[in-house]
Amino acid sequence: MNEPGHPTNTPADPVSPPADAPADAPGRADAATEAFVTHRNLLFTVAYEMLGSAADAEDVLQETWLRWTGVDLGTVRDRRAYLVRITTRQALGRLRTLRRRKESYVGPWLPEPLLTAPDVADDVELADSLSMAMLLVLETLAPTERAVFVLREVFDLPYDEIAEAVGKNPATVRQIVHRARAHVAARRPRGAVSPDETRSALEAFKQAIETGDLQGLFDVLSPDVVFLGDGGGLAQAALEPITGADRVAPLAAGLNRFGAAASLRPAHVNGYPGLVFRLDGEIDTVIAVRVDDGLITGLYAVRNPEKLSRMTQETPVLR
Repeated sequence: MNEPGHPTNTPADPVSPPADAPADAPGRADAATEAFVTHRNLLFTVAYEMLGSAADAEDVLQETWLRWTGVDLGTVRDRRAYLVRITTRQALGRLRTLRRRKESYVGPWLPEPLLTAPDVADDVELADSLSMAMLLVLETLAPTERAVFVLREVFDLPYDEIAEAVGKNPATVRQIVHRARAHVAARRPRGAVSPDETRSALEAFKQAIETGDLQGLFDVLSPDVVFLGDGGGLAQAALEPITGADRVAPLAAGLNRFGAAASLRPAHVNGYPGLVFRLDGEIDTVIAVRVDDGLITGLYAVRNPEKLSRMTQETPVLR
């Protein structure tokens, strides 16, 4: 099992039926494969939003496929719902394991960043649910609360489908949703921030770094901005959150010290505008931000090299 954030290669689309499949396996396998491939991006998004790790989400999809090939399709009324149910159950098991492993993680743990297509931002609810800030809020939920919240608030699944996925009755699921909503609202009181607002703040942030304008950094950072750096013990990063513009601004300004060997370029990170910092052409840091009232209130810098592989090509996400 991978460590949190440790990438694996994206598996090829499954095409082979189980070795002990019945005589009519070819047609059955084709139907199973078609359904799985059709909904694969949705299933990945469900697993990723529950786990915050693309590598573990891919592992969950492999486990989902193995279980799906053993299902009698003739008994399945809604293949999409059935696949989501399998994925949710596998992700719940993986989430509980991940939580134990994160306890020994070196420094702050941040979600594995995804390079996403620009049009993901057009779906405001999807982009908001994928954002670093929102994924960190979801980290504070209990596993079942997180699953229920994601399935209801992001994917708008009916309560009875969610109940089947998490092994609860619909009435209990409604209570969990209510509790999870209140929990999230308390930690995220504002609604979704527009990509344009985030892009404007990032452009000012980037320009201030590139021109060595320390005052410009103070102008775009909230006085109580929080910086989180994720090196995972494999790259240098702050081991504790850094709070306050007076501490964060000089830290950000330090990116300018590398001269021509460095570049800071815009990218779409988890559905929102972000920045990619490269040294000698190699990705060194992926930067995502949280913006409130035009100021950067959260700054998230992922440096763990085992979490950067998903920034080389776009990851399809869907709901």
